[in-house]
This record gives sequence, structure tokens and C-alpha cells, in this order.
Amino acid sequence: MLGALLLSSWLVGVVGCVPGSKPIPFAATYAYAAARTGDARLKDDDLESALKEFQVAIDWYPKYAHAHEKIGWIYEQQGNYLEAAKAYDEAVKIEPQRFDYSLALAQVYQKMSQFTEAVQAYLHACDIDPKNYQARLNLGICYWNNGQADDAIACFEKAAQIEPTNPAAFEHLGIVYDAKGNYYEAISKYRESLNCDDKQPRVLVALGTTLTRQDRFAAARKALEAAIDIDPKSAAAYERLGYCFFRERSYKEALMQYEWAIMLDSQMTEAHTGLGVVRMVMYLQDQSKTELRQMALEHWHRSLEINPQQPKVRALLEKYRFQTTSNELGMPTGTGANTSAGTGTGAGTSAGANAGTPTAAVAK
Repeated sequence: MLGALLLSSWLVGVVGCVPGSKPIPFAATYAYAAARTGDARLKDDDLESALKEFQVAIDWYPKYAHAHEKIGWIYEQQGNYLEAAKAYDEAVKIEPQRFDYSLALAQVYQKMSQFTEAVQAYLHACDIDPKNYQARLNLGICYWNNGQADDAIACFEKAAQIEPTNPAAFEHLGIVYDAKGNYYEAISKYRESLNCDDKQPRVLVALGTTLTRQDRFAAARKALEAAIDIDPKSAAAYERLGYCFFRERSYKEALMQYEWAIMLDSQMTEAHTGLGVVRMVMYLQDQSKTELRQMALEHWHRSLEINPQQPKVRALLEKYRFQTTSNELGMPTGTGANTSAGTGTGAGTSAGANAGTPTAAVAK
């Protein structure tokens, strides 16, 4: 009798069930066998066959966290992030102390731009492993994208303490401080990032952009030229450099830099807008060159075709499309003519923010 009871108790530990059916003996064994086959299919890069095997494993043993995690991974590789999140979530519920499961769930939420859910998942991951740099950095990025700047700063600072020689946390601190208008703090953090790795064209572009906000154009040009030395195909660096030359009233140089930017990225709205501004200012200085006005208007049209959601560019276009003389424009001619067409419009000021703003992309 005692032996029968022990045997019954042991069987309870190894049975599983198909939903809606009676318990099946040795279900876990069958599940593990299906999962092993699934792992083998993954080694052969046969995702569809592997997916079927892991689904079979779950049919046998619904609490098999490994199978749920593998299903999530396969869906993620296929770009089906919603199903990936469901599978990862099941894995986390079954084994909540597995850091890798929590991190995978957080990352897929981040890829879907579901930042509130991503924050919660990253917080759980950080509770499991408080010193994991990747989780802490991505948590900061999600806080930032969720409009929680102060929480983002705290996360980036903690990440920088975990890995003080990794440049990414310092770069993101610079981005947040720049957005908050704390330009000196932003410049300091960008320089710390560059101290970790001085071959970062994106950080150099961000640094140059922040320097332009302080009207420090010579210093900005130095940073931007360094970015181009490292990456000659950086359209953002050329666009920012064009803006520097424009503000210094070196219009021919500005045109050259903006044109380089468009050659590298024909869809760059900021460069089209900047070309329009420079050519309109040059036309206002010599209104016999009507072709400059026409070219300026066409660049603004092109910028709006690429991105219609630019109210400042629309305002520029509406202001100048029917006006042909300086008296009508209400502006002086000569060297002061740049004050209305460019500096107050916001034209050319957004590319630097774009160059460094954290996005939904997962930091690896």
C-alpha cells in the first residue's frame, strides 16, 4: 500500500496535461524531447520547424519556461514582437527569477515602443541583477522616451557607475541635459563619453549641436569637422556644419555643407530647409538674382514633401512665396538680412537633437 502511494505521488510530479483533457503520464519527458528537437532545428536555422517543436513541448507541459522563451525568441527574430512578448511573459511568470527572461521581455516591449511596460520589465530585471549595465542603460532610455527625464538621469548615472569606461551612459546623459536646456552639463557629459572613446562621430555631432545653442560656432565647427574626419558619410555632421557657417554669415560655405548633406541623405529635411534659408537670405541681399528665391522656395517645398509636419517651414513658405522686395518683407538689405529668414525660424536647429536623441532602439 505504501509503495502504491509513493508511486502515485511520483506520477503527479511527471504528468502534464493537454488543456481540456485528462492528465497524461510522463508529459514532461515528452516535452523535453520535443524541446531538444526544437533546439536542434534552431542550430540548423530552421525557425518554423523549431517553433512547431516548442509548441508541441508546451502542449505536453504548459509550465515549461524554456519552451516559452524559445518561442518568444523565434517570434522576435521574425519581427512578430506582440507574440514574442506574450511568450516571454509566460516564461517570466513561470520562472520570475530568471534575469535573461526578464531582459528579453523588456527589450521586446522597448522595440514595440511600449515604454511603460518596458520600464516595469526592466525594473524587474534590475531587481534580479542590480549591476547589469545593459538593463540599467535601457531602463534609462525607456524612462526618457516615456517623458520621465529625472528618472532617466538617475538610471544613466547608475549605469555610468557600473561601467565607468563605457561611453554610452555619458552620451545619453548629454542628450537628456541638452533637452532640458542644461547645456554646460550636456557638454561635460559628451566630453566624458569622448574621453572613453574619442572615435564617436554621433557624440561629436551632438556636442557640436549643443555648442551651437550657446552660439559657440568655432568650437562647434571643430567638433563637427572631427566627426566628418571619422565618418565622411555623416550627413548630420555636414548639416550642422552648414548651420554654423550660416550663423557666421559664410553663406557659400553653408551652401556647400548643406549640399553635401543632401548628397549623403536626400531625405534630410533639415538640410533642404537650411538650403532654402541660405538661398533666400542671399536673394534678399541681391534681389536681381530671382533664381535664388525660386530655389529657396523649392527647397522648402521639398522639405515639406518629405515631412509635412513642420509648422515653422510652412510659415517660412507662406511668408516668402508671394513677397519679392525687401520693403514688402520688412527687412533691411545687406549683412543684417539673415535675422528674419533664418535665426528665428528654428530652421536648421533640429538635426542635432535628432542625431543624439534616444529612440526605441534597444541598446545592446
